[in-house]
Amino acid sequence: MVFGIISAAIQVGFGALLGLLAGGPIGLLIGAVVGLLVGAVFGWSVASAGVYAADVRGVFLFVVDHTWSLLNTVVGAIYLAVHLLFGHSLDRPTSQGSGRVSVVEGVSPRYATTIGTVCAGSSSGIQRHEDVHIFQGRLLGPLYVPLVLANYVLFTVAPVWLLYHDHTNAPINRFTRYFEIGVYPHVWNEAIAYRIQGTPPR
Repeated sequence: MVFGIISAAIQVGFGALLGLLAGGPIGLLIGAVVGLLVGAVFGWSVASAGVYAADVRGVFLFVVDHTWSLLNTVVGAIYLAVHLLFGHSLDRPTSQGSGRVSVVEGVSPRYATTIGTVCAGSSSGIQRHEDVHIFQGRLLGPLYVPLVLANYVLFTVAPVWLLYHDHTNAPINRFTRYFEIGVYPHVWNEAIAYRIQGTPPR
């Protein structure tokens, strides 16, 4: 319960600060309200699922997620709120003490998606892959999301990955495969995660 309350309060403060910087006193109010809505949902999920264990590791992960990696946590909280808005449900047994909020349903039945500390649609067979993304966010903090987005943009408009892509086993023969088989598995965060666990789509 304590972790959830503190998390919500931090996100309200973060939203208020961003709002103040962007729009003065009115922005502060709007940012605080948005932070409260998103933070309350995330805080409830953290408390309800017992995401952070009450031990040294749990406290450490909570502190990292709400300081250095706060941007990732906030983006993940927004992602979680959208999932819950669409009626998706928390996977409490998988979330408990894991340092991540797991959601049963994913965005796509073919892929799990992890943003911040929120992992949707995963299973035991690919959870290690998804946990790599959480670790990447914790390691790189506020740089993680911009670096991932920049790599997606770069590899979309300048597909240098075509130089080392496996054209024989994973041919790029239609538009959708350019992104699904080409861009997606070659961006740095996915390439690292697939080396640790999983097979890139073909």
